[in-house]
Amino acid sequence: MSVANDAWIFPDWPAPRQVRAAVTTRHGPGVSAPPFERFNLGLRSGDLVDTVSSNRSILQQALGLPATPRWLRQVHGTGVAELGPLPAAEEPQADAAVSHLAGTVLAILTADCLPVLFCADDGSTIGAAHAGWRGLAAGVLEATAVQLSMPPARLMAWLGPCIGAASYEVGEEVRAAFVERDPVAAACFEPTRAGHWRCDLTALAGQRLRAAGISRIYGGGFDTLADPRFYSYRREGARSGRFASLIWLA
Repeated sequence: MSVANDAWIFPDWPAPRQVRAAVTTRHGPGVSAPPFERFNLGLRSGDLVDTVSSNRSILQQALGLPATPRWLRQVHGTGVAELGPLPAAEEPQADAAVSHLAGTVLAILTADCLPVLFCADDGSTIGAAHAGWRGLAAGVLEATAVQLSMPPARLMAWLGPCIGAASYEVGEEVRAAFVERDPVAAACFEPTRAGHWRCDLTALAGQRLRAAGISRIYGGGFDTLADPRFYSYRREGARSGRFASLIWLA
């Protein structure tokens, strides 16, 4: 699954040596005050802008990143940005990004949604996607795989921390968004009460990736609601911070 401590998670997957990846936790070396303590990296959750900017600078220094992370304006869609190491004036509106350029650091912010990291087995390209249920159902993982411009058999994926199936109750509209497209998805939902289901985001992501031809899938086993290392929108509400999943080409 991963190599972890209280501040960082480092994916355990057979990525090429030049592909680096890390996931932050709220217990990293940041300076956010309550209720965001300590390492909130999201600018749109109510934390002070200067504090988040300081945390992002600390992140770059602590991990020795080759460049400033390429943050996105995430909207629960399927847009995929192709990025290089130099930041633009504004964050691109997209829920995934890919890069073929060394020194590029891709970053996804989450607080219960599923972050998915991609790389080619020769280390020539990387990707990162934000997969909440809406984006996952709409095809954000498939769109990212296409934008990587590699045969699916040459790609691998790592599923990062998200809300676990035991903690994630959803309504019938969520189940229908998946099952109406593919009846096999019904196996990822467990009934709880009338019109409500436990939803396994990582299992759904695995189904979608395999259907797209990506069979080398790693990670999973997290629950952001139950694990206090992570920010969780369901636990903390609108003032939940965000943690980052990062991948870069050294």
